[in-house]
Amino acid sequence: MFFRKRLTHVSDEELMRKVQQGNESALTEIYQRYSVALLRYFTRMLWQDAELAQDFLQDLFLKVMDSPGRFDSTRNFSTWIYSSAHNMCKNEYRNRATRESIDIPLERNNTTDLHKLMDERDFKARLDLLLETLDDESKTLFLLRYEQELDLAKISDILAIPVGTIKSRLFYLRKGLSQELSEYKIILKEGML
Repeated sequence: MFFRKRLTHVSDEELMRKVQQGNESALTEIYQRYSVALLRYFTRMLWQDAELAQDFLQDLFLKVMDSPGRFDSTRNFSTWIYSSAHNMCKNEYRNRATRESIDIPLERNNTTDLHKLMDERDFKARLDLLLETLDDESKTLFLLRYEQELDLAKISDILAIPVGTIKSRLFYLRKGLSQELSEYKIILKEGML
């Protein structure tokens, strides 16, 4: 217990250096710090499928455990772990897209609902493509704010950037994405971005 208390004050990046040296207690501490938030993130991103989300969480930490050298200790750990989680979700989206065609219930008679559903799917697919074109910092900023729904102060802590800078970057990021997605005006008005 004494050793555990000492690790609670160690930075994430230092913990990962210890993990890279084979310290299992450091990995346990990282897991305890991030598992709940990452499970919530995976659940939200993976169609509210709690079992799939749990599998993804385990896979993510198995990757951390099996290949701790993948983490560059000059980077922010929380940014890296969330980026890794995001990439896992994107890969799952791609895999599902190839396995499934658009699954629209046949009993839908209302063409307005059908068009809206298809527009929302197109919008999300287009947004995912646009996110891929962003630099890592912008993509992470978008992910933390709009997908993970973290407040600006928490993002500031994670990225070590002042809140004012984050507000400015988010403003220009939203503006740029909105311009690229201008054909989806109705969806944008509904607050999907």
